[in-house]
Amino acid sequence: MRQTSGVRGGLRLRPVRPAGWWFDGLLLAALVALTVALASGHLFGLDRAVADWSDDNRPTAARWVAMTLNLLGQGTPLTLLAAGLGVLLAWRRRSVRPLLPPVVGFVLTFFTIGPLKVWTARPAPSASIKEPFLSPEQTLPLFQHDLPVRFAQSYPSGHVANSIVWYGVLALLLAPLVRTVPPRLVTVVRVVPPAVVFCTTVYLGWHWLTDSIAGLLLGLLLDRLLHRVPWDDLPLPRRLGDWRRPVGWSAPPPATAATR
Repeated sequence: MRQTSGVRGGLRLRPVRPAGWWFDGLLLAALVALTVALASGHLFGLDRAVADWSDDNRPTAARWVAMTLNLLGQGTPLTLLAAGLGVLLAWRRRSVRPLLPPVVGFVLTFFTIGPLKVWTARPAPSASIKEPFLSPEQTLPLFQHDLPVRFAQSYPSGHVANSIVWYGVLALLLAPLVRTVPPRLVTVVRVVPPAVVFCTTVYLGWHWLTDSIAGLLLGLLLDRLLHRVPWDDLPLPRRLGDWRRPVGWSAPPPATAATR
């Protein structure tokens, strides 16, 4: 049989925290439960209360600050930044492997966030004050497929989900690129921007609170999948030659019952 891999044997998933698949199952179950609750007409009072409070406590200066900070969650710039960082690391390490996390991250977000938005068909809170000018009660339910797609793509929040995935990819690429980056700084990169995006998206009235919670759950689930991948050990075609070399991502410890 023709050999297509050129790195270390014993392909194992990288460890994540919390370890094991139970947390992934919990995130998925929470996302499903939240969607079912909204589809059944629950939690609308919470969403409305948070949106009304935000509308009543949004002076011009605070609005502009929130809009500026919310740019941290723009999916396209984050994708391009991650791709550029991947290209830089690939060139410095003479390996195609740094290109894999941005590509897989793009595929995961493209085939999950967008389709979920279209399927759930929920308007944003602002749909009552601009096109399509719905009544406040009409802006809350899911599955409003009678509306044009551009007016019903609020659930889940793409800003929140994208920020979690892409800042996780950036942190993953920074680790071998800048060896002196303190672990705490990597944690800050992964946590602070998504938290800021979560808060500003809700505060600006661009998403319901439950939209952002759903984006948080989905983003964390995708992030854990990405960080489990043993990028240095993935089999690649032999024709890539030396460009299959490992980058230096930390290898997982021996498999245990908690990490299988």
